[in-house]
Amino acid sequence: MRPLAEQRVLITGSTDGHGRRVAAELAQRGASVLIHGRDPKKVDAAVHHIGAESGLVADLADLGQVRSLAEEAGQLDTLVNNAGVIVPERRESAGGYELTFAVNHLSHFLLTRLLLEKLREPARIVNVSSIGQAPVDFDDLMLTNGYDAFDAYARSKLAQVLFTFELAERLGDRDITVNALHPATLMDTKMVRESFGRSRSSVEEGVEATLRLVEDPTLDWMSGRFFDGTRESAAHPQAYDAEARRRLWELSERLTAP
Repeated sequence: MRPLAEQRVLITGSTDGHGRRVAAELAQRGASVLIHGRDPKKVDAAVHHIGAESGLVADLADLGQVRSLAEEAGQLDTLVNNAGVIVPERRESAGGYELTFAVNHLSHFLLTRLLLEKLREPARIVNVSSIGQAPVDFDDLMLTNGYDAFDAYARSKLAQVLFTFELAERLGDRDITVNALHPATLMDTKMVRESFGRSRSSVEEGVEATLRLVEDPTLDWMSGRFFDGTRESAAHPQAYDAEARRRLWELSERLTAP
């Protein structure tokens, strides 16, 4: 990888919590950081406070806005797909998809694919997933037959890992690595406090794990892996099912088509 001082890095969901702290650390270490969020005021505030290069506004629940985000981002060296939601009751995105799946998986699937041509090799993609994983139900992808917030979240997070592993294989000879991680368990963020009522680890712990995948030179050739914190770990068995990965990829292509 290039030195951080020579990199442009986009971090989705970086106006608050884990994403904001990752952005602040990268900016402090010399990277040109692009802040992303859906609230213009929060984006502007984060850019000013962190000293980021610029801010990009897009609601990831709207795939049209995801396409605009990709167009505005410009050339990048690193993409950190960090944004995520836990939705208490079943809701749908602008395109009519179950909201958790749409934001946590489909938006990043589309954004990443659109940005592949803008990644300056050697490049890295880091997908912020979770150790809480549940198998993708291809017969009820949009959870119309019963909804549980944490199950929806766990399925979307495993979908991110399936995407990570499949993309790593499809990148072929390109000098782009893609890995997924569980930064830390129940970090002390607004989303965790509102969803679980308590935290079990600090944001700093999660930031350390994420930064390692962004900047550690010993990982230059490591791709298609899942990490629990700073340690490589096993994902849910479905992530190693080549047919499940291919099926999810093809469905995601159709669901994100213009």
